Amino acid sequence: MAGPERVGELSLREKVSLTSGATAWTTRSVRGVPSVLLADGPHGLRRPAEGADEFGLSGSLPATCFPPAVALGSSWDADLVRRVGSALGAEARAAGVGVVLGPGINLKRSPLCGRNFEYLSEDPLITGVLGSAMVAGIQSQGVGASLKHFAANNAEHDRFRASSEIDPRTLRELYLRAFHRIITEQQPWTVMAAYNKINGVYATEHPWLLTALLRGEWGFTGLVVSDWGAVDDPVSAIGAGLDLIMPSTGGRSDAVIIDAVERGALVEAAVDRAAGRVLELAERVTAGGAGPAPRFDRASHHALAREAAGKSIVLLRNADDILPLDPNGSESIAVIGELAREPRYQGAGSSMINPTRLDRALGEIVGYAGEDRVTFAQGYRIGPNSGGDLESLRDEATTLAERSDVVIMFLGLPAEEESEGFDRQHLELPAEQTTLLDAVLAVNSRVIVVLSNGGVVRVSGWQHLVPGLIEGWLLGQAGGAALADVLFGAVNPSGRLAETIPFKLSDTPAYLDFPGQFGKINYSEGIFVGYRYFDARDLPVSFPFGHGLSYTTFEYSGARAEQNGDRLRLRVRITNTGQRSGREVVQVYAGLPGSRISRPPRQLIGFTIVELAAGESRQVELIIPRSELAYYHPTQSRWLVEGGRYRIEVGSSSRDIRGMIMVEVSGDEEINQLTPSSSLAEVMAVPAARAALQRLLAHHPMAAMVDDPATLAMIGSMPIRRLASFPGSEITDGQLTELLSRLPRFR
Repeated sequence: MAGPERVGELSLREKVSLTSGATAWTTRSVRGVPSVLLADGPHGLRRPAEGADEFGLSGSLPATCFPPAVALGSSWDADLVRRVGSALGAEARAAGVGVVLGPGINLKRSPLCGRNFEYLSEDPLITGVLGSAMVAGIQSQGVGASLKHFAANNAEHDRFRASSEIDPRTLRELYLRAFHRIITEQQPWTVMAAYNKINGVYATEHPWLLTALLRGEWGFTGLVVSDWGAVDDPVSAIGAGLDLIMPSTGGRSDAVIIDAVERGALVEAAVDRAAGRVLELAERVTAGGAGPAPRFDRASHHALAREAAGKSIVLLRNADDILPLDPNGSESIAVIGELAREPRYQGAGSSMINPTRLDRALGEIVGYAGEDRVTFAQGYRIGPNSGGDLESLRDEATTLAERSDVVIMFLGLPAEEESEGFDRQHLELPAEQTTLLDAVLAVNSRVIVVLSNGGVVRVSGWQHLVPGLIEGWLLGQAGGAALADVLFGAVNPSGRLAETIPFKLSDTPAYLDFPGQFGKINYSEGIFVGYRYFDARDLPVSFPFGHGLSYTTFEYSGARAEQNGDRLRLRVRITNTGQRSGREVVQVYAGLPGSRISRPPRQLIGFTIVELAAGESRQVELIIPRSELAYYHPTQSRWLVEGGRYRIEVGSSSRDIRGMIMVEVSGDEEINQLTPSSSLAEVMAVPAARAALQRLLAHHPMAAMVDDPATLAMIGSMPIRRLASFPGSEITDGQLTELLSRLPRFR
């Protein structure tokens, strides 16, 4: 029997009981309907171990710690992300988990957001494509995904109360676009409503967000669950379209909901809807878990984690081909930095995974080059258990660097500087690390820096002083081995930045409005986030969106593009012109010179990966929906493609364009209706309306003025109803309304 049908058998109290959790991680069981176990898991399963605290923050069962989203986003590889999701789903099902709380797909509005390590990109297309792949992978194993955090949740400061103040176009084009793609493509079993408010209304209590948009417009059929502790008013939440309040409220939400129904303040149908969806989720989880529990091989999942980490590493700089190092060479290697020995491989907070094993970069480097070539110095302290006198550590590292042929320096952020729950205050590496870098560079110029960080760090003060620079992000439990694979050339790096590395913090688009104040976060930069902003302002950046080097080189040629119905077809030939096989991320951007609306110079509309052997050449074809060119029209409440000659660019980053084609794209009809509030300029721009208004103004004191271009330029923004207020006017609002109602809608 389906969930909605079973609801009719339940009492009001039983139905209400289903709308909140039984424990921190389970739903309630009613009349034999099993409870559902939910668990954190954006990049690995976090099921609390027996005897751990209720929320499991002090310990969880061992699980594969895959690279967090900050790294996976840089892979640009949907197939890879789908395989990671499938492995995560298999581990969840084996552990009896019915819903994995992830992926997190919020955009990186500011590099200071403390939770950026859980998010994929500053761009909604990459976020949507990779997020969709993750959901598909998880749910292929009979386990539900929980798409989060819905919506406009882009800061940790005051996250339980702050309101994201955001205009409709920005909300639709950036912060909802990835959610829309994933929901319509994959129908995740659940969507998680966020802590924050949107324009003054809590996301968990937002009727437009949870019902009109999510279900009515997008056709979502699953369950909406609150983020843990996100519900302020249970009655408003259930009435708005929330289905499940988590965690357990100890019966407190039950009491207020029952009272509201009995008083007539909440219709019982809202409770029926929520309870029915909880029952449907239980049925899906039961069906998904039917049959023998799957077994998975920890070694194969670790190998997948290593592959994913290797494909997520971004080679930012490789002057004089300092990389890759020769595993069979004779040069001595100094490894400097505590992060080589004690890695940061995941972020802090609710997503912390207890890994099944942990690869350390230092040991993996020794494994490639041998103990006789590799020496190590701690260099600095990181974390509460890292001891040593700073000056002594620096002297030891500098001495080691001076007598070595090449230096690999591991630099990065300590866990206490970026975590769920608070935002970062700056983009700087710890001062003791940059001071050490200066000291090492003074004695040895052959330095390769490997970064470990969940959010971008400023490198502009020293990036050109080091010949080798690797963005190692947080790479999961196999990250140490993956870094060694890249350093010694066993893996040719193919990661590309999914976010811009700015020159300085004050250059970033949200700088003046992050994280907000007085309970409000003003999204004043609008649609200009990330590379869209930097390109519009023509600002220098340390490394642009989409950037990443390889140990080989690629040539682009013969780019062609055309509109074919509702799609754009782009073809380009990619040739591997180097001596190694490699993977190139082909990126397609679009811009519309002379657009009538505010637009960035370019925005990503498509991408693909091509893998080529040395000397191999292949024509790549990308089919891009015409809808990727659309903008959201806030007054007409619909998406429109503006017609015109679009500049279609194909390249290796947003600032490394290898080919450009101008393509004529047909536009959608923009329908407007004139009203008494329309301006004089708007009315005069429509021939039929202009003629009708001139007849109406035949004896008006302003008749001559509206026909004069110079005067019209001055008063053109005046609403035409204001004409009735001028002395001597005999025009009424009724006459204007009647006149305009007879006019056809115009483009």
